[in-house]
Amino acid sequence: MGSVNFSLKNFKESLGYLSRADKVIGELAEEEEEGQVRAVLHGVHQVMANVKTALCRREEALENLKKCLEIKEKMLGKDSIEVGKASRDLAEAYAGTLNLKEALPHCLKALQIHGLRFGLDSVEVAHDRRLLGVIYTGLGMHEEALKQNKFAREVFKNSGVGSDRLHAGIEAANMQIALGKYDQAVRTLKAVVEATDEDSETRASVFVSMGKALCNLENFPDAKRCLEIALGILGKKEKEDPADVSKCYVEIAIQYETMNEFENAITLLHRALKMLEKLPQEQHSLASAYARIGHLLMLTGKVSPAIPYLESAAEIMSECFGSSHYSVAYIYSNLGSAYLELDKPHESVKMFGVAKSIMDSALGPQHIDSLEARKNMSTAYSALGMYDSAVEMLQEAINGYERHGPAAEDELAESKQILEDLKKKARCGSLEEPRSKPLLLP
Repeated sequence: MGSVNFSLKNFKESLGYLSRADKVIGELAEEEEEGQVRAVLHGVHQVMANVKTALCRREEALENLKKCLEIKEKMLGKDSIEVGKASRDLAEAYAGTLNLKEALPHCLKALQIHGLRFGLDSVEVAHDRRLLGVIYTGLGMHEEALKQNKFAREVFKNSGVGSDRLHAGIEAANMQIALGKYDQAVRTLKAVVEATDEDSETRASVFVSMGKALCNLENFPDAKRCLEIALGILGKKEKEDPADVSKCYVEIAIQYETMNEFENAITLLHRALKMLEKLPQEQHSLASAYARIGHLLMLTGKVSPAIPYLESAAEIMSECFGSSHYSVAYIYSNLGSAYLELDKPHESVKMFGVAKSIMDSALGPQHIDSLEARKNMSTAYSALGMYDSAVEMLQEAINGYERHGPAAEDELAESKQILEDLKKKARCGSLEEPRSKPLLLP
């Protein structure tokens, strides 16, 4: 019943049946060591993970996937093929919540098992390496990511797995962009586009990435032409695949933002919203679109209209990833800046305080964004006339910037100047307030 309701997209009803099944089979599993009972228990947790992912309760889904892995290890041994697959599933789930440090060991475990069972030049290993490339990219290890991606593409090519090879090629280009190798990325994408179908989503994705590379090269006319080609293809696919199309719209909007085409970016994000609001399994993407619209409205001076978008983004993102996830902190930081712009320093201090608390916990107090959160809190305290608190918070940021060395020398110099101004203001009370700095969304 749970599985059927999941297939019918009756997610809440499905979860109700699965919870009852879990309770019954869990009691039997405690009494009975037979594999059949554990196999059913595994099935229950697998479908529960799928349902919770569809409901965008991804953190909860992770617990079910961890249980699936644990059951398979007990039933089949820690080096079985099924354990390798379960490890990769868990790594993908962690990557989906942007928890890449947790994803990495599970992906490496899958790679080790599949390498032993199928050989290092197998398709299964190639899938592991492709995922490993994505994880390394998120961790900023771009050279290692390219190495894994290159191996995967070679195996896909030799094995005749065309679609995976094309997608891996697009990922390779995105890694090259992250490394600043923009011309190389364009060459990679030109090779990929020749193998795509005329009106395929894959072709659209190639032009989105090519637009990104050209945008970084400041070749804005050609970048816009690439994005227009992509939009022409994606417009025909909205009903067929609204989830992927809406994500591409968000990515294109980011490129328009880079080119200071703010109105075009906002219009495109609203198109994405219309599709995402009808997809309960894409709530995290919906939150991202809300956050970006709020951020763009702030950049165009429309601060009051930005607040509802940012508040919706924070609420939905908290439901998806938990209230202590670092992505939530960036949204609260933008809310703090918005309230400060509207001359509401009390609300601003509250928002910046939440952002700082989350970042300290999720990223560490010495992370560059955690230090920026302290700097923003200092600005809000100053607006309230709480100069001692403002100086103390800014001094913490300065101490952190000094530990970062040359990489943070600009932030350090700016912060020291603000500190001197703050000390003067504490004595005279008549200097202009420094402005808070909205953090870029991850």
